[in-house]
Amino acid sequence: MVSAIITVLLIIASVVLDQVSKLLVVANMELGQSIDVIPGIFRFTYIHNEGAAFGSMADSRWIFMILSSVAIIAILVYMFWKKPQSKLLRAALILVAGGGIGNMIDRIFLGYVIDFLDFCAFPNLWMWIFNVADACVCIGAGLLALWMILDIIKDEKAKKAAVNALTDKGNTDVTDADENENGDENA
Repeated sequence: MVSAIITVLLIIASVVLDQVSKLLVVANMELGQSIDVIPGIFRFTYIHNEGAAFGSMADSRWIFMILSSVAIIAILVYMFWKKPQSKLLRAALILVAGGGIGNMIDRIFLGYVIDFLDFCAFPNLWMWIFNVADACVCIGAGLLALWMILDIIKDEKAKKAAVNALTDKGNTDVTDADENENGDENA
């Protein structure tokens, strides 16, 4: 029960952080305006993103909204039904769900997503502007990938340990049989 409450509070916190940051941008910047935070490296640039992640699929807004809704619901059902024990997996799912909900709020009420985080140091390599919700989803996806890799490694180690245990038991049985045969001959 406590775990479920903490999970809900963390999802709400990520949504609130995203929405408050967007409200601050809308209240203090003009659309298209850029403000240098670290000149030549990072700035706030206020834009409206009518597409999916990083402005892709702008003409497929409803398809993306449906797929996002299904994914968010699936994550929430999994988290509250299966109650994963891994803190890393829970953190990953909380971030993905919170970020997805934050951007879904924009899409439903505004018809677009407010983006403003602009890393401009490498314009030929990175040209996308994003927001706190996008960052949550990307970090959550990265943590999910890390959890999957660690889980695969854990499973492989467990399989190897089981095989080694069987092999060691087999060797012990053979050694015991040899001792019995030798012991019988000496008697």
